Amino acid sequence: QVQLVESGGGLVQTGGSLRLSCAASGGTFSSYTMGWFRQAPGKEREFVAAVSWSRSRTNLADSVKGRFTISRDNAKNTVYLQMNSLKPEDTAVYYCAADHSYTRTSDDSSDYDYWGQGTQVTVSS
Repeated sequence: QVQLVESGGGLVQTGGSLRLSCAASGGTFSSYTMGWFRQAPGKEREFVAAVSWSRSRTNLADSVKGRFTISRDNAKNTVYLQMNSLKPEDTAVYYCAADHSYTRTSDDSSDYDYWGQGTQVTVSS
């Protein structure tokens, strides 16, 4: 059983930056693909980014390409989401997720086995 705990959310102005972290415990972190999803009020959860276990492959949603970067530190059992040039439409609860099938960087939430509780990101205009 993998436990995931997100941190780093908060309130930021348009154009600002935040770095989210997700600390994992209870499993072999380095064998999982890690992903970030987000859910805004009244909307479905959507894919943001994913990184393979070896960091050799990443997958980013078109809406965040050029602004967000996903990375991981397997020695620290932590995955990061660096968010730059934030926009009001990035406002959402951000969730970290783990996929045991480490060969893919899926954008489908149903492929992920474990989820964190989420961290709120609010971008003011």
